[in-house]
Amino acid sequence: MAAYLACFCAALRNQIKGTALFLCLLVTAPSVAQTAAATFTNPLLPSGADPWSIYHAGYYYYTHTTGHNITVWKTRSLSQLSQAAGRVVWTPPAEGPNAHGIWAPELHRIHNKWYLYYSADAGSNQTHRLWVLENASTDPLQGTWISKGQLTDGTNKWAIDGSVFEYRKKLYLVWSGWEGDTNGRQSIYLARLKNPWQVKGRRQLISTPQYAWEKDGDLHDPENPPHVDVNEGPQILRHGDKLFLVYSASGCWTDSYALGMLTATPGSNLRRQRSWTKSAEPVFRQDATAGVYAPGHNSFFKSPDGTQDWILYHANSQPGQGCGNQRSPRMQPFSWNADGTPNFGSPQPAGVALPRPSGEQ
Repeated sequence: MAAYLACFCAALRNQIKGTALFLCLLVTAPSVAQTAAATFTNPLLPSGADPWSIYHAGYYYYTHTTGHNITVWKTRSLSQLSQAAGRVVWTPPAEGPNAHGIWAPELHRIHNKWYLYYSADAGSNQTHRLWVLENASTDPLQGTWISKGQLTDGTNKWAIDGSVFEYRKKLYLVWSGWEGDTNGRQSIYLARLKNPWQVKGRRQLISTPQYAWEKDGDLHDPENPPHVDVNEGPQILRHGDKLFLVYSASGCWTDSYALGMLTATPGSNLRRQRSWTKSAEPVFRQDATAGVYAPGHNSFFKSPDGTQDWILYHANSQPGQGCGNQRSPRMQPFSWNADGTPNFGSPQPAGVALPRPSGEQ
């Protein structure tokens, strides 16, 4: 029942034309619709790998890999992403070095302008590089996106999954790249930026696969190397004076795809590998009992009221689904351990009602 009549009637006897005035209290119980409105379920969309969001002026702007363009969604409530309006903000040229393989776009607000960082190639994986778009509009779904060209250091090596952050008033770029020109191992590199579209100096290696859980990468594909060790999808997370870099490990085509973490020594030079300490175990991994496989390539966001921390990631619902369009975006809150490190818990099952982020409309 949507409502019930409480057996609480108080008779207020007033001498109004010789009659008594009776007041009864009608108590409304929460309806099924009202209860459902306070929760959401994963996945947020049927498909969407490498999810990214940014909060600005009361709205979340969300994007993920489509492979053939860059689409941005705008919503006040990220848990209600399926109801949000999306717009294709950039379509690649028909030919050229950034015409194909549009991967892992990220939207950033820097110096009062919008920047889109994405990976693209000329038609083969070996030509994948990082690229930048700029928009001076206050709303990234409006205005004109202008190409600022390729983003690279002097080595100009294979590069994907670029992300930008500021630390101590300096702008940095982190990404996944090859040491040379041959596939076989993906590592995390970092470089300073002189501005949002130009690298300052040479790249520095800060993480390379070293543990077994970072090295599940058998491809079983005659057109590619038989095995690839993977560190990719780097994302910066801050907590107080602590700085973490959370990355994806092992091949995305495996169920072992998981999140690893580096912790920076406070006040250290971020471009030095010794300034970062790698956690010996994954900080977020598959849970077969929950039906969540290969969770990875995450990002982070705050609830609208700023009181909660959330992780946004993609995962598969069945084993063996690999790197295709069956990966779907999911989100869940996380907490902090007593030592100030993040506690992401375990991936939540699809279809289970979770409380919406605090302050959502």
